[in-house]
Amino acid sequence: MKRALLIILCIACAGIYSLPVMAWGQEGHRIICKIAYDNLSRKAKKNVDQILGKKGMIYWANWPDEIKSDTIYPDSYDWHFQDFAGGMSDSLVQDALIHYPAEGGRLFRALDSLTNTIKDGKGDVHTMRFLVHLSGDRYCPMHMAHMDDKGGNMVRMAWFSKAENTNLHAVWDTKLIESQGYSFSEYAEMLELRYADRRKEILKMSDAELLVQNYHLTEAIYEYQQSWDGNTYHYIYRWHEPMEWQLYVAGIRLAKLLNEIYK
Repeated sequence: MKRALLIILCIACAGIYSLPVMAWGQEGHRIICKIAYDNLSRKAKKNVDQILGKKGMIYWANWPDEIKSDTIYPDSYDWHFQDFAGGMSDSLVQDALIHYPAEGGRLFRALDSLTNTIKDGKGDVHTMRFLVHLSGDRYCPMHMAHMDDKGGNMVRMAWFSKAENTNLHAVWDTKLIESQGYSFSEYAEMLELRYADRRKEILKMSDAELLVQNYHLTEAIYEYQQSWDGNTYHYIYRWHEPMEWQLYVAGIRLAKLLNEIYK
């Protein structure tokens, strides 16, 4: 009996261990939504609050990850990412925003569909929850990562000397953020102060320019992986600022999107 129970537990743990992790993690999405909420126009904030409740976009930021196994939106798993092959040209990467790739996720298609639905006045609470979440996923490097390793999920990594206890995707979704020790509100406020002078720059950039910027970052992450010495502190030192920049960009661009919807 004990042996049978042990086997069942091991199988269950193995299943959990192999599951893909959530985009940006809970803290990451809250950071993005806090930055976005702070940068909404009065009209946009009023409309979003009417749909999600006051500051609801922060509190509901992780709902689309939480319902991935629910039958309410059975196809929504693929909405969270748009993976690419390595070594692509900038023009091919940009083209993905217009001619949605047949493989590697449906993030861009989903975002365009959700945005148009809300603009047409046909959106509901679920539409808005997906929009604010997926807009953040768009700027997560490991949601633009390689198809052949499932967005970094198959790239095993040792984190603080624990032998291959995590993967590249999880490092970018959660580990780097957690390594800084901030609450989501502290982190958001810190990033808004640090990058305030670059806000206009981010607003002026096109979606295509930002997509290429993210793709180049992803490629640099993969390249670094080949020479990384396994020291977690070295990894955090090298990548926490690029990660923070992506969080800030995601927040400002989400605010821009909502401000444009509710002009």
